[in-house]
Amino acid sequence: MVQIGSHGKPTGQDDEPEDVNGGPAGQPAAYLYHEANGAGMAQEPAAADGQAGSPGQGSTGDTDWWAAGTGVPGPRKGRRSLVPALSVAAAAAVTLAAAGIYYYIQHPNAAQAAGKSSRGGHGTQAAPAAKDPEQVFSVSPADGATKVNGAASIRVVFSAPLSTSSPMPTLSPAIKGTWQRSGSTAVFMPARGFAPRTKVTLRIPAGSAGVQSAGGGSLAAPVTVRFRTGTFSRVRMEQLLAQLGYLPLTWAPAAGQPAPLSAPNAQLSAAYRPPQGSYTWQSGYPRQLKRLWRPGRRSEVLLGAVMAFESDHGLALDGTIGPAVWRAMFRALTKGQLNTHGYTYALASQKPPETLTVWHNGQIVLKHLANTGIPIRPTLVGTDPVYLRYRSQIMRGRNPDGSKYADPVAWVAYFHAGEAVHYFPRYSYGSQQSLGCVELPYAPAKRVWPYLTFGTLVTVTAP
Repeated sequence: MVQIGSHGKPTGQDDEPEDVNGGPAGQPAAYLYHEANGAGMAQEPAAADGQAGSPGQGSTGDTDWWAAGTGVPGPRKGRRSLVPALSVAAAAAVTLAAAGIYYYIQHPNAAQAAGKSSRGGHGTQAAPAAKDPEQVFSVSPADGATKVNGAASIRVVFSAPLSTSSPMPTLSPAIKGTWQRSGSTAVFMPARGFAPRTKVTLRIPAGSAGVQSAGGGSLAAPVTVRFRTGTFSRVRMEQLLAQLGYLPLTWAPAAGQPAPLSAPNAQLSAAYRPPQGSYTWQSGYPRQLKRLWRPGRRSEVLLGAVMAFESDHGLALDGTIGPAVWRAMFRALTKGQLNTHGYTYALASQKPPETLTVWHNGQIVLKHLANTGIPIRPTLVGTDPVYLRYRSQIMRGRNPDGSKYADPVAWVAYFHAGEAVHYFPRYSYGSQQSLGCVELPYAPAKRVWPYLTFGTLVTVTAP
């Protein structure tokens, strides 16, 4: 049995819960080639457009100049004056032969590109035409982007349609999902997106093992894109608490139907980017409660709802919308776990005669005379959520004169520091008699205690 003073603070409890790109343009590789033209060598005709072979892919069969070089007639007797000239010509042929091999490997002529020799022999197969390289036109999210919706798709647009067998970009950290290609666009559809504040790296591979176009072109250089996801919105938490029954209001989207509660990635996306919508008050609640509601901002109503949710899911009752609450919320959505104890609001009026009125699901379940604190130990005016409950306990503390007390009480629900709604025997009720608590007779206190669950708001009005 926990011992606590009627104006003291429960051991171990806080005074007040806290509230909560693209890579380089892929251009054709320039052919670095060498053209050897020597004295006495006829100029080769230029290769037709698109027919030039790439380095190392020239003809390896017979060539006109090589055949002609080997068919130079020898000198005739009696014509000694021609020997020097023929010797020079032979030497020139050998020199040009050596230079011409490099020339043809790098830059075959039109006849060779067509696979024919000028002598009518069998030429080699023509080298394939140069392929247009693939390029990255755009990536979304862009490189360096922040506050990104971690559940949204990732889109990469290329310059040409992708091959059906082309490798896809990769993500780090890796998450479950699928890449879908349509023409020149690749889209990643996550099964469940990234967590808040995640640093994501998208890598698009290049080269022969990288992204390939339908025409066989490859990306010239790899592309790396980095971005960071944002945080979940408090606005969305409000919407979900209303949908699960933790608020005295209902919520509906401005257009269309709300995302299915059991659709994980749809709910994750909405947590990053809440849909527009509106709230409607449930009937029966008093104006004192309605004045506390401030949608999209911190409020006592939101604090109490978060604490009620925390209580139902075994979390610390701090009212903070942190990672633990979001994880529990997503689990609750997936499992369809609604609030089963309804919504309760209590109002302690200090206008004589003093009363305590309790609403549950819009209906008054109790209105009875009650006692609040004496002027020297007044009950704090304001609104706070219930954070601690006991069926019975010994309240210990000091009287205004300094003497100690230890009083047995029952059906206790603390809502602010050491102030609680509870049973305490008095000769009368309806006036200031306590040391700060809201006192009730035994039967009313027992009847109302099951309604005063964790997170229930208790408002104390001014005398």
